[in-house]
Amino acid sequence: MMQLGITENLPALVARRFTIAKDAGHLIFSQTHLAILRPGGLPHQLRYCPALANKPTGKAKPEEPRTKKRFDPFENPSPDLVIAHIPRENPTHFLVLNKFPVIPNHFILATTDWQEQTDILEKGDLAAAYACVKAWRDENQTDGTGPRRLFAFFNSGEESGASQPHRHLQFIPVESMSEDDESGTWRPLIDTISLQPPSPESDFRRITEIPLANFALPLPPNASAESLHNIYLSLYKAAAVAAGVPRSQARSTSGPAVISYNLAMTESMMMICPRRSTSAVISVDDATREDVAEAGVVELNGTILAGTLLVKAEAEWDEVRRTPNSLMKVFEAIGYPHPDMREVSLL
Repeated sequence: MMQLGITENLPALVARRFTIAKDAGHLIFSQTHLAILRPGGLPHQLRYCPALANKPTGKAKPEEPRTKKRFDPFENPSPDLVIAHIPRENPTHFLVLNKFPVIPNHFILATTDWQEQTDILEKGDLAAAYACVKAWRDENQTDGTGPRRLFAFFNSGEESGASQPHRHLQFIPVESMSEDDESGTWRPLIDTISLQPPSPESDFRRITEIPLANFALPLPPNASAESLHNIYLSLYKAAAVAAGVPRSQARSTSGPAVISYNLAMTESMMMICPRRSTSAVISVDDATREDVAEAGVVELNGTILAGTLLVKAEAEWDEVRRTPNSLMKVFEAIGYPHPDMREVSLL
C-alpha cells in the first residue's frame, strides 16, 4: 500500500491548514442549512447554500474564444492552500484545500503534472487516494478521537459535475458531513452497499432503492494499487455497458473514458454510477427564476454517492423538502436505469 510520507497526522494537518486558510481569507467557506430526507427509505442530505449561486464554475464562458487558455487552479496552486506533496520523494500528486468549501476540511488530491480529468484513472491516482482514506481512519484511531472516515469522490466527463479539467479527486470527512445532522440518522449512501449482498447474476453490489444505475465492489484490507485498479476497471466497464456502450469499446484500460461517471471510495468500498446529465430540474415559481440565475436547475457531482444534494435557491430547498420523492426524479434525470445484472457480469 502506498505511503503518503507525511510526518504530521493527516486529519490534524488538514484541520490546521483549513483553519489558518479560512481565518486568513484564503478560502471562502459557505454555511449551509441541512435537512435529512428519506426517499426510498434511505437517508439523504439536502443542503441549502445561497452562496452556491455565485460560486465560480470553472467552465468557459460562451463569449470566451475557444483558443483562450482556461485558468488551471492546480497548475500553480496557492501555497496558502497546499497541504502536502505526496509521496515525499519525487511527488506525483499533492493535497490542496478546496477554495470554495461548504463542508469543513474539504480537500483535493491533484496530479503534479497535467493529466486529463476525462482519462481513465491510473494505479497511482487510486493508490494515493486510498492512502489518504486509510490514513484518515487509522491515524484518528491512534490519537484517541476514535474512528473517523473520509468520503472520496471523482467526477469525470461533461455530464459528471466536474468543473476542472486537471485530474483531481476530492475528499470530505464523514464526520464533517454529519456534523449538523441533529437526527443522527444520516450515513453515506455508499455505506448502505455493505448491507446489500451480491445478486445471483453478478458479483457487483448495488443500491436498488434509487432509480440510478450504480455498481460497487468491496475493497480488500490494505488494498494494493493493482487490486484497486482492477476493481476500478471492473466498475468502469460495467458502468459503460449500462450506459449503452458496446462491450468491445468498454474494455479500454487507459486513455479517454467513453462515458461520464462519478466514482466514490471509502476504506472498504468502491462505487460508480454512469451519468447522462450533469443537472436536473426542480419546480420553482416565476419570482424565483427572476431573482436567482438558473433557479430550478440543480447540478450534481460525486457527492450523490454520499447521498448529498446541494441547492442554491430557497424555493428549491422548500420544494424538495415538501416532496422528498422528487429526488427520485432527479436520479432518473441524471443517470441511467438499472440494467439486467446478467448483462454486466464482471468483464
